[in-house]
Order: sequence, then structure tokens, then C-alpha cells
Amino acid sequence: MPATERQQADAASSMPPPSTAFGPLRQITAGLLSVGYADAGPAGGPAVVLLHGWPYDIHSFAEVTPLLASAGYRVIVPYLRGYGTTRFVSGETLRNGQQSVLAVDTIALMDALGIEKAILAGFDWGARTANVVAALWPERCTALVSVSGYLIGSQQAGALPLPPEAEHQWWYQYYFATERGRAGYGTYRRGFAKLIWRTASPKWDFGDATFDRTAASFDNPDHVEIVIHNYRWRLGLADGEAEYSGLEQRLAAGPVITVPAITLEGDANGAPHPDPGSYAGKFTGRYAHRTIEGGIGHNLPQEAPEAFAAAVIDAGAC
Repeated sequence: MPATERQQADAASSMPPPSTAFGPLRQITAGLLSVGYADAGPAGGPAVVLLHGWPYDIHSFAEVTPLLASAGYRVIVPYLRGYGTTRFVSGETLRNGQQSVLAVDTIALMDALGIEKAILAGFDWGARTANVVAALWPERCTALVSVSGYLIGSQQAGALPLPPEAEHQWWYQYYFATERGRAGYGTYRRGFAKLIWRTASPKWDFGDATFDRTAASFDNPDHVEIVIHNYRWRLGLADGEAEYSGLEQRLAAGPVITVPAITLEGDANGAPHPDPGSYAGKFTGRYAHRTIEGGIGHNLPQEAPEAFAAAVIDAGAC
């Protein structure tokens, strides 16, 4: 880690934890992980699981959480594998980032918390994970809120070339395919994340304190390995685990999502994302799409928390 990056990390670790809407975080063993998570709202309320993306963390939902809790929901906000206080139970477990595994993690967390069904809502990796749960385990999903819509993919789809402009947007995916990229992300992960934040949300005027609060979660010892595996797996450059091959085969078929769903898109999303018209047919239950205006980028729940919370409440009422 260069001096400037090390100084930032040291400064963050020496500062008292910033105040958040979450209160004290909790830890629970769930499947392969010891999961760090926030738990807010009445214990007996309808459950909502909020899933963050990369390179973000649970603080994307710092303002969404109290809005939902005050509306009577029990809100669970976990760190994904490779982020924050979430750790692997065994040092021997493959640091796997393939799409089905993150969904299995979510089901394991719900099981550990005794949650039979929940509204699942997320963006980026979190939206894809929520999509997978809704598609493969609809009996566990009351409703779905997904930023950028239907994001289930496959290695076969990832092998198909895109038009040059679209390929250019995925530059970091190809960077991560190299050992230089692995080393670069490990060394400059904070600077890398800040660049992604700026390009994915070009009109979001976030401050250093907001960024540093989230960037601390990238110091997780498994973070780099999970991120690199995730993007290499998408391109077919890294193998998944055989025990999940059946799930991936089902996902490769592009299963429809039958639970009530609302998809969201910011009007200034600078990250690669599909056109809403391209995925509307994938949602065969009650469905609506909302474009959130006002210069809203990729990190929609943090940039427009009221709109995101409203979508969760409305989806659950379907």
C-alpha cells in the first residue's frame, strides 16, 4: 500500500466510528460466513433485507434504514462476503464471488435469523443477488426492489462481445483479469473505489467523510480476492465451485421473476446498465419501473433514500 493510501487507512482506523443510523452492528454465523449486519426496526415487523454493491457497503442504506424501520419493518443490512466485519468461518473456503454463492449467503443469513420470507432490495451486486434469490427461491421472497432491473447473467453471456462503447465502460473488468489488475486493486483499492463512485454517480457530491466511512469496509482481508474472483468468473477466466453448478445452469437459462417487483434507475447513472425496456418481460408478477430524476447515479439508495424506501414499501404492499 503506498504511503498516501496507508495514511488514509491508518487515519480511518484511529478515528472513532462515525455515527450512523444503524446503532451497534451484530455478528452471526450463517453458512460459510460470520456475517456482520445491522438490524433495525421492530423484531416482529415484516422483514426487509438490503443488499449493497461494489465498491460500496451497508452505509448505502444508512438513510433508507430508519425510514423503513419507522414504517414498521424489520430491516437487515448485511456486509456481503469480503466486506466490513463479515468473515469466512474457515480459512480453507474458496474466496468465491460467483453470483449464485452470494444468493446462497443471503438464504443462509435469513435461516440463521429465523426469517422465512423477506422483501429483498439492492443495487449493483446486491440487486443481482436479490434477483437470484427471487428467481430460484421465490418462496423466500415477499417482493423485490432492484436497481437497474434484471441482472442475472452467466459465463456464456459474459463471453459474448459487446459494441466498443459498451466494452469501454467495462474497462475495470478487463483490468481485473490481469495479475497487474489484482495487484493494482490490492494496492489502490480506496483510490479505485473513489474513481468508480465519481464515474458511476457523476452528479453526486459526496464528501470525504461519506467516502471514508464506506472505504473502511474494503480493508476486509478477503475483499480483494472476492472482487477479483467475481469479475474473472463472469468472463469465464476463473472457475466456480462444482456444488453450485446446478444453480448456475438454472440462472444461465434466464429464469423469470414471478414475485411482485419494482425496478429503479437513476437518471444520471454513469455505470453500465441495461435499458429498462430490455428486461421488463423478465418480471411476470406485479411489476413497475421507476426512473428517479434529479441527477441520481448508480448508488441510488444513498443518493435518493426516500425514493428507494418508497419503492420497498410499495413493492411489499403489492
